[in-house]
Amino acid sequence: MKSYDFGRRLVDSGSRAMVPVAEATNGRAGDNVYLTDVKERVRAILLTRIDAGVAGTMSRQLLRSEIAPIVREIATEERVQLNSIEESQLADELTADMVGLGPLEPFLDDEEVTDILVNGPLNIFVERHGKLEKTNARFRDAEHVFTIVQRIASAVGRRIDEASPMVDARLADGSRVNIVLPPLVLNGGTISIRKFSRRNITLEAMVQTNNLSKSMARFLDVAARARFNIIISGGTGSGKTTLLNAMSRSIDPSERIITIEDAVELRLQQPHIVQMETRMANIEGVGEIPQRALVRNALRMRPDRIILGEVRGTEAFDMLQAMNTGHDGSMSTIHANSPRDALSRMENMVLMATQNLPLRAMRMQIASAVNLVVQVERMRDGIRRVTSVVEVTGLEGDIITTRELFSFKYHGETRDGLIDGIFEPSPGRPALIERAAHFGLDHAMLEALGVKTV
Repeated sequence: MKSYDFGRRLVDSGSRAMVPVAEATNGRAGDNVYLTDVKERVRAILLTRIDAGVAGTMSRQLLRSEIAPIVREIATEERVQLNSIEESQLADELTADMVGLGPLEPFLDDEEVTDILVNGPLNIFVERHGKLEKTNARFRDAEHVFTIVQRIASAVGRRIDEASPMVDARLADGSRVNIVLPPLVLNGGTISIRKFSRRNITLEAMVQTNNLSKSMARFLDVAARARFNIIISGGTGSGKTTLLNAMSRSIDPSERIITIEDAVELRLQQPHIVQMETRMANIEGVGEIPQRALVRNALRMRPDRIILGEVRGTEAFDMLQAMNTGHDGSMSTIHANSPRDALSRMENMVLMATQNLPLRAMRMQIASAVNLVVQVERMRDGIRRVTSVVEVTGLEGDIITTRELFSFKYHGETRDGLIDGIFEPSPGRPALIERAAHFGLDHAMLEALGVKTV
């Protein structure tokens, strides 16, 4: 009987014969099927030799350094032929199982992966460069999936089980996670992770990746600096939050900014920021704090700007009130397929909050509050593009009037499958030019639109 000094705790290793590993006589260690069987057997022996409770309290680096020599020793004892790369890979996988997200860890570390989608234990998809692809990674079984989602939920103080089978959470790096368990799904559990980019995205960087043009970037920079109230519209995964992050870098560092989100995703660089996060109801159905309550509270916190991660309900009414009462420069995102759809959705949300408001009065509020609607779209070539920038010009009768300042004109496709087109400004002076002039930015705005200045 041996013992290991594991995390400064002596842990009995157990008998060598407790979980025997078959001798490698009919396969090579590089064979996937054989190697998978070997890994499972080495893993089973390892778990009998360590204290899982102690392992869970250790840092990943320390746990990895403790596990690696034990894996090597078990392989030697059981006469399993694993090369150094396979031993290292097995140690990484075991560490991820104990304190990480198991088979999802490599994708969390991959900068090219933007989304991780788990459809049951055997089907794991990722998105790279705007395209979904199935991976060879898998969980052992539904119980393995459940162990990982419990770890995610408990890390943020949430509960997930059969009684409460859905949860929104975030990982330590800020990535957003949605989990749905049986009986609501029939595949053993679904995990959807929207990764939190480690890079600080700028408008200049988005120009380099063809998300928008240089003139668009200059115009949006002016719009943020001139304290326009801006709504960023688009579908799921179209890059709304990324664009909001990039535009927020143009905000004056002296301003006090209040952000309100379900799960914190915004990475603002200014020094004076208060980040607020909603809270879901507990298992008894109490304790919920929705976005509307946070927006109302934010108005009492002396904000210069309020940034709402996503407007999708009754908080739209309070957000419009804030925009109309001196909190210029506020920003938000909304799910919609076009700028006109975005304004229509806002109408519906305001109606949810107050059904007694006449239609014309409601549209007048929207027209006076919202200055700019920016439409983003993830196109079929996987590139996310700003397809339209629209200014809200006022109200004619009962109709909110708008004018498109920039649009993406589709020309066709290149030989490598990329969409070919140009970002085209509209000629003429925008109605917002007077507002830009208050900040001395009217000439910069006209130059971005390609309008000659005297």
